[in-house]
Amino acid sequence: MKLSERLRTTPTTGTPNAGGPVAGPPPWSPPVPAPVATETTTVVMQPTDPFVKLKERAQEALFARLGARLFDASMSEQQLHAFVMQELSEILESERTPLTADERQQLVADMSDDVLGLGPVEAFLADDSVTEVMANSTTSIYVERNGRLELTSSRFLSDTHLRRVIERIVTKVGRRIDESSPMVDARLPDGSRINAIIPPLAVDGPVLTVRKFRREAYTGADLVENGTFSPLIADVLDACVRGRLNILVTGGTGTGKTTLLNVLSTYLPSDQRIVTIEDAVELRLQQPHVIRLESRPPNIEGKGEVAIRDLVRNALRMRPDRIVVGEVRGGEALDMLQAMNTGHEGSLCSLHANSPRDGLNRLETMVLMAGLDLPLRAIREQVASAIDVIVHISRLRDGCRRVTRICEVNGLEGDVVTMTDLFTYNWHAVQLDDGTELGAIEPTGIRPQFADKLHDLGIVLAPELFGGHEWASIR
Repeated sequence: MKLSERLRTTPTTGTPNAGGPVAGPPPWSPPVPAPVATETTTVVMQPTDPFVKLKERAQEALFARLGARLFDASMSEQQLHAFVMQELSEILESERTPLTADERQQLVADMSDDVLGLGPVEAFLADDSVTEVMANSTTSIYVERNGRLELTSSRFLSDTHLRRVIERIVTKVGRRIDESSPMVDARLPDGSRINAIIPPLAVDGPVLTVRKFRREAYTGADLVENGTFSPLIADVLDACVRGRLNILVTGGTGTGKTTLLNVLSTYLPSDQRIVTIEDAVELRLQQPHVIRLESRPPNIEGKGEVAIRDLVRNALRMRPDRIVVGEVRGGEALDMLQAMNTGHEGSLCSLHANSPRDGLNRLETMVLMAGLDLPLRAIREQVASAIDVIVHISRLRDGCRRVTRICEVNGLEGDVVTMTDLFTYNWHAVQLDDGTELGAIEPTGIRPQFADKLHDLGIVLAPELFGGHEWASIR
């Protein structure tokens, strides 16, 4: 009898739920995804690992043999892999647990992932359907599929095991994590972004979060196919980017701001010099003339930090045609607004906000974080003059991402920055029994002021894009 048959396993199950009411269909509906459970958190059926105790003993023995050589930069990956396999074979030979050839092969593969890879999360990173992996110490590992959280039965063996995986990741990218610096942001070789936090800040043990990115960058056609926006919206956004309008992308955490910013960047002309500025490189522009800049955290002595604001200032001296800021978080908002107002039209940036209006309010707050004692009206004049279009993206109840509002910034009336909704999401559209949202973004029928600017550049927007042949002018 095999070891896996002799050891008892306890699979975990999930709980289904019902959906909501059904209404009439919208004029344009995004593609209908496959029915999925409506629970916010479901459970993935996976067998419990029957080799846990054996893995724990083998892992401790292996790490004791490897020591500091596991992080030796002079060893190549091939040399380290061969060394680990040799040591692991000797350890398993010393174990008295009977193993079949298949069980031994599976155990060696799992141990290789534990020592040389990312342990239990390695399989999820190889799964294209998983967009995010969240390891909460040894208690649970959650993954996100189709915008929904799923609880898996995979676990790290111990806090020490998870801590070693985190240290292996950050060491490769030249970062450090310890009690004096218990938080770190980094990225994997495939571009995935990781965040790790350890005790004493993480009370219940180390926490690792990995946000995966698609191997091939999304295009406008992909987002149309996914239902993020309609073909008409794609045409409008294409015209706005080619017409050198300054665009601000807003949305909450995990709504797809970076993905949308990537898609907007595909509309940039290939004959222009583009400078991208990010905290951690996530944008993947396809144009040939792209300069990518990345901020740098302080070193162990607290020196050497290069902030986003420093990179924005430096980018202005690099003769850019377009500036793309991955995310505005602080005082760099002032430099970005000044760049947009001083000959760098057509720039793109994103920020966290619950609505377009909140986005403008956050911009004002972040300008104040620059440390300059500017009057509020002067800040709002800068904002009203710099930003032309705000594109807001949301994650709906069924987990899908949708562009829910497109607004034009009209100017300043008194002390208020005025905006006009050009497209809004129909929140009263169809909802299937399984909770799937079939709403669509629809035009308000208002003619944008920037239509004249685009017309002067030879970009003609058909009246049908905004809701009919008869314009409802705001002038």
